[in-house]
Amino acid sequence: MPESPFGDETGVARLVGDWAAERVVRPTDPKTSARTPDELHRDAGVTVTREGIGAEAALHVFDTVLVPATRAQDDPMNLAYIPSAPTRAAVAFDLATSAANVFGGIWEAGAGAIFAENEALGWIRGLLGWPVTAGGTFVSGGTTGNLSALHTARATARTRRGGRPERGWAVACAATAHSSIRSAASVLDVDVVDVASDERGRLTDATLGPVLAAHPEVFAVVASAGTTNAGIVDDLESVSAVCREHGVWLHVDGAYGGAALAAPSVRHLFRGVEHADSFIVDPHKWLFAPYDSCALLYREPELARAAHAQRAAYLDVIDREATNPSDLAIHLSRRARGLPLWFSLATHGTDRYAAAVEQSLTTAREVAAYIRGSDHLRLLLEPMLSVVIFDRPGWADADYQTWSQELAASGRILCLPTRLHGETALRLAFVNPRTEAARVIEVLDTLR
Repeated sequence: MPESPFGDETGVARLVGDWAAERVVRPTDPKTSARTPDELHRDAGVTVTREGIGAEAALHVFDTVLVPATRAQDDPMNLAYIPSAPTRAAVAFDLATSAANVFGGIWEAGAGAIFAENEALGWIRGLLGWPVTAGGTFVSGGTTGNLSALHTARATARTRRGGRPERGWAVACAATAHSSIRSAASVLDVDVVDVASDERGRLTDATLGPVLAAHPEVFAVVASAGTTNAGIVDDLESVSAVCREHGVWLHVDGAYGGAALAAPSVRHLFRGVEHADSFIVDPHKWLFAPYDSCALLYREPELARAAHAQRAAYLDVIDREATNPSDLAIHLSRRARGLPLWFSLATHGTDRYAAAVEQSLTTAREVAAYIRGSDHLRLLLEPMLSVVIFDRPGWADADYQTWSQELAASGRILCLPTRLHGETALRLAFVNPRTEAARVIEVLDTLR
């Protein structure tokens, strides 16, 4: 066997492996944050050269310059956007997944890994109350998951309705739907029909029914199982009923909130999801997996295969009777990104997952109760899940920005301004079971 141009990399592998093992058990400093390109160039120097700078030097730059210029997503006081709080088991197994270098696109190449991914998907399928024939795949994130599901929905509608309607295709959703829905509509070149929400911000049959009656070009309705900004769960029971009445595909975007299906205290909010045609949830948000991972499931996977399976001379030998993840979404090459979730589930058990989600819900309720009873803050919405939105009466936009930036720079908390009903507010997203309500409340006292 000829010697590799890269030489014997055993020492490099051990060097990186030792660093990774230490990082898994000792997470990053919460005070880390972004730096300017000029600052990074100054401190990192030129790293890509003809001769190479060597593994030790490259790892030193990574450890001392690059990593400190990132934000700790799993710090308990990172409560902005929808952060990520993976288990140590999931993070560690992400390294194993990469080391195994599995092609997770077709069963022939990655049967063992795909089997394990399907075990994790099976747990989610059970939470949905779907038949055992349902299935799916893991994609990179909610945007790809939503786009893939809507492409399947349109392809199915084209077949069932005998072609494209004269006015073109359209998808219907509330204004609170995730921004990726409009992005997907743009990619698919379809219109978006806006549907008014009720007084609680939910999509319901009361407004959806007349819209579907007036817009026969709608091929899919997107309902939210926990909106990103406010954690609103649409009235899935009534929405699913009106979709069935009109023969329209129902896609449920549970990228953030779908994890709460595992929590008994809020399980009732998701009644009707059992009737959906497709569903997504991001394990890297509230199911304690590392980036990047979105579980995309279909009630009838054969419809997704009909829409997504790629054909080419070199692909003709693929066994199309097998479960091939590449046939179920807008991708061909894929890593087995569902393995870290599988390993963590297999390690800890689903009961601990349910308890961890419940812990985040409890923390959100405790913080909301403090805000509700305070004399200097105002709770703007009763939290349905684990997002808490509130304001500080009398403050202007600049006040919110100054307070948020100062505390972010100190590493004390990451809480960013948002907008609700056109007004500036503050938002806390609780997805980390290690976040302590008392610590958050102590920081909120600084808003006086």
